Amino acid sequence: MDKYIISGIQQIGIGVENFSEAWKHYIDVFNMDIRILEDDTVAELMLPYTGGSPQKRHACIALNMQGGGGFEIWQYSERKPKTIDFDINFGDYGVIAAKIKSRNVEQSFEEFSKKKDIQILGNLSKGIDGNKTFFIKDKYGNIFQIIYDNYILRDEKRSTGGIVGGIIGVSNIEKSLVVYRDILGYDKVLSDETGNFEDISGLNSGNQKFRRVLLSHSKERKGPFAKMFGQSYIELVQALERKPRKIYEGRYWGDPGFIQICFDVKNIPSLQKKCESLGFPFTVDSSVNPNNSETFDMGEAAGQFTYIEDPDGTLIELVEAHKIPLMKKFGIYLNLKKRNPEKSLPMWMLKALRFGRVKKEDL
Repeated sequence: MDKYIISGIQQIGIGVENFSEAWKHYIDVFNMDIRILEDDTVAELMLPYTGGSPQKRHACIALNMQGGGGFEIWQYSERKPKTIDFDINFGDYGVIAAKIKSRNVEQSFEEFSKKKDIQILGNLSKGIDGNKTFFIKDKYGNIFQIIYDNYILRDEKRSTGGIVGGIIGVSNIEKSLVVYRDILGYDKVLSDETGNFEDISGLNSGNQKFRRVLLSHSKERKGPFAKMFGQSYIELVQALERKPRKIYEGRYWGDPGFIQICFDVKNIPSLQKKCESLGFPFTVDSSVNPNNSETFDMGEAAGQFTYIEDPDGTLIELVEAHKIPLMKKFGIYLNLKKRNPEKSLPMWMLKALRFGRVKKEDL
């Protein structure tokens, strides 16, 4: 294999102050109850983003079995997380909102209207793709956009699934396209509009003028988990009436909020060459370690992870999984290094991930 593969959005990282409480909240709100991995060790390789010192943390990756990417729920174990000290405005640099898939947006709107600890921001309205959409804020201040996407991996009779994209504030959309289009493959423009928008009117500064570009991928994604992640979308937002702020200015990776957007990939060496050729070198690479080992132990899973930054410093994680627990309770793990990197795992195998379901009372 001489070309890299982007299989889809694996997860969006969410920094929290209380790991157990937050996971219970996300099971209640988004049915993120499938444990893929959980790790309570020291993050030794993220020194550029953790003040130059290793930091102990407790983290998990949790999925919704109806499909889409998951959440990486992440808490510092020994350092007090630093919360943001200003209100995030639409267009600020970084991940502003995570996109959650719904096969029935109207039904989801009714359901979320009745959930406790959730605030509906604005009204049910038409998004820039022409479909119904709405925004919510969770109990920690994180913003999610519910969008229409009817692909279901395993029907669990729920209106919403997992992560299918993100809204990212940028200073210059053309420069940012080098990362999101040319490296990550979001080459299909679904919408490119400039003006004022009804769907964001309930968000801070949402009544101002913006350029919004909604992207997807023209080619069907390949790779072991492509059927799990499905189609995904990146929305780039450029504020035109004010100077935005960096959401993580003065804070560490892992502090509360959306800390990264993570892509599942194959053939990291080829991907590294592409990133470097376009001026976006890896800022972290787990294969650069004292043992010079390509595979990095992540507790219940193993693989290689790397990071790049977009032109405004937003963190993008690139993960190549080598081993994951398929049915942990039966001691069954999947060795991905022995499989065709372009071929999706069979549906029965992906659906077997449901045996990793956790209950709130066990957290």
